[in-house]
Amino acid sequence: MKMKRLDEFMKKETASTAKQQPTPQHEIIEFYRETEFQETEIGKIPREWKVVKFKEVAEIRKGKRIPEEVKSVAFIPMEAIPDNGLYAKYELRNVNEVKSYVYCEPGDILLAKITPSFENGKQGIVPEELQGKVVLATTEVYPISCKNIDKYFLFYLLKYLPIRNKLTSLMRGTTGRKRVPREALEELLLPYPPITEQQKIAEILVAIDNAIESVDRDIVKLERLKRALMRELLTGRVRVREENGKLVFYRETEFQETEIGKLPREWGIVKLEKIADIITGPFGSQLRKSELTNNGIKVYTQENVLNRNFEIGDLYISKEKFEELKIFEIKPNDILITIRGTIGKATVVPKHAKKGIIHTNLAIIRLKHGGILPEFIELVFNESEILIKQVKSKHSTTTIPALYGKTLKQLKIMLPQLAEQRNIVVIYNSIHEAIEIYHKEKEKLERLKRGLMDLLLTGRVRMRVKPAS
Repeated sequence: MKMKRLDEFMKKETASTAKQQPTPQHEIIEFYRETEFQETEIGKIPREWKVVKFKEVAEIRKGKRIPEEVKSVAFIPMEAIPDNGLYAKYELRNVNEVKSYVYCEPGDILLAKITPSFENGKQGIVPEELQGKVVLATTEVYPISCKNIDKYFLFYLLKYLPIRNKLTSLMRGTTGRKRVPREALEELLLPYPPITEQQKIAEILVAIDNAIESVDRDIVKLERLKRALMRELLTGRVRVREENGKLVFYRETEFQETEIGKLPREWGIVKLEKIADIITGPFGSQLRKSELTNNGIKVYTQENVLNRNFEIGDLYISKEKFEELKIFEIKPNDILITIRGTIGKATVVPKHAKKGIIHTNLAIIRLKHGGILPEFIELVFNESEILIKQVKSKHSTTTIPALYGKTLKQLKIMLPQLAEQRNIVVIYNSIHEAIEIYHKEKEKLERLKRGLMDLLLTGRVRMRVKPAS
């Protein structure tokens, strides 16, 4: 049953790669578990498969002189080569701007050879749309041309973790500048199925990568929508109200000029200290590193705020130390804000959070009354530029080392009516939840891909094929 669903999924997803891939010559009849193996230098592989050296089926492309009449080239820098995904991006440059390069052609695999790019998985295929153009890439990649192997199959072999780990172990050079030696790649031993099986394995893995890229595009669209909407809603240029049980957007026309910018006439402006108590984390002398333990009462850090996750973290203090620092204890609906390193990011303490205190790099914003939603204040910190602009205006340098309690107290906050605060929070949460659903879908696809690579690239699961009709 699972195999049938995978086949149907693959047929649907491969449609979007028609321009990049050749038309399939064979179609899958069924999947089955292999039972007959042979022992080889790279471990057990199916009896029908062979072991080949990289240099027998592919080659590292040699340099080529650029014709004098060429004025512009497609250049692929390291940052244009994906950590995940299939195809490299490129930029068009004047040929005189490119001082060092390796020559490559459409369809070549670009394999990063230097640390940390290699360990991060940087690898991409030169897009076929560059046919007829001169294509150059950073010197820190190997441009690979396939001879007797399907290029997509080789692409995934070079992505497969055991093969990556083998090449990592052979890297040479000083710390931070290690490279995969050319001879290590050329002598690399690879499993080699029949070509039709290579193509079908590649089609399945490409289909999953296409699905992952589709989810990524949806996430990017939703993130842009979220930023754009919050920019409008948190400045009041677009307002929201409830009518007949539905949220309705409308354009504001009446504004007031304030110290923090143009805002709707109905909105209030208050200093943070008027609506909240500010508690900055313990000084270094109050909480020494030697007093942190592996169990006891939890110490919440930036990691909890930046990930909006109160379950992670492994810093604790004893019950006795907690009694000394009880003033720094968090409570449900407190707003925790980062005040050192990454500053100005906030999250609300959930009801289920375990008892604990804040670390030195955090502060607590504890609202004094119920006319303000803590989730709205969280949004103001995370999604509006109004507060960070105020902080920057108080510093002469562009780098802000810390956000001190005195500065926090003086920050001015815009305050819509409670109903509008609630509506803005509802809109934000709806988009955020949709984004989370896409992230979970992406995680499932990535797990599926890793599992299939482990089965298909080792031959533990095989497929029977027939000529495409």
